[in-house]
Amino acid sequence: MPELPDVEGFREVLMTCGRRRCVTDVEVRDAGVLRGVTVRRLRRELKGRRLGKAWRHGKWLFVPTDGGLTLVCHFGMTGALLCCAPEDPIAPHDRIVLTLDHTRHLRYRDQRKLQGVRLADDTELARITDRLGPDASTVSGPEFRDLLSGRRGAVKSALMDQSVIAGLGNLLCDEILWRAHVHPRTPARNLSETALRRIHTRMGRVLETSVRAGCVPPRRSWLTGHRDDSDPECPRCHGLLRSSRVAGRRTVWCPECQT
Repeated sequence: MPELPDVEGFREVLMTCGRRRCVTDVEVRDAGVLRGVTVRRLRRELKGRRLGKAWRHGKWLFVPTDGGLTLVCHFGMTGALLCCAPEDPIAPHDRIVLTLDHTRHLRYRDQRKLQGVRLADDTELARITDRLGPDASTVSGPEFRDLLSGRRGAVKSALMDQSVIAGLGNLLCDEILWRAHVHPRTPARNLSETALRRIHTRMGRVLETSVRAGCVPPRRSWLTGHRDDSDPECPRCHGLLRSSRVAGRRTVWCPECQT
């Protein structure tokens, strides 16, 4: 599932592949990924336009154009953005293909089509971003504590709530809480100031490494590197990892060192 580090990687793709380039063709291979825009309008508004400096907030990617509208992408559970040569074979899940300056393809690829692509003016952009909390990569320690202190429900549920903090998904939350020695089901309002500071610090470190990797890396020294093992062991204490569902997601934790 694309989370903040993955989407930051897609932003880098746009910066290197698409910035200041002109959209010379728009091919919508599957209109099922379009949200609030028709194929005809997408083609009309993008063809002949230059792409500007892409920016990200949480799991959302925004690509301004010189036509006044912004191309908005959300990647759901299986989406990706790729820069390809025109001669590269089209993959089965390439849903939208933008040709840039007749020399390269920018492809929106998504298997499950749970989210998608839309066009937004300034008013619609505000509606999208106003629903989001501060980006997880920029939220300060005091702001983080204010956002989580006193919230009802489990700390993992609070961290995954995009209206509280934008950008964290299942893998990131499990990794951050494991590193902070906090059980995912701990009520957020029961966390001490020390625990909140520890979670915020671990969040920053996990995000820094993950952004460099373009994903939450499945390193063997990380919880992420063991969560899919047949008999997963904690890389810290070597206890047996357990899993259950928290916030609707499969959650992995260590009962020995996350109490």
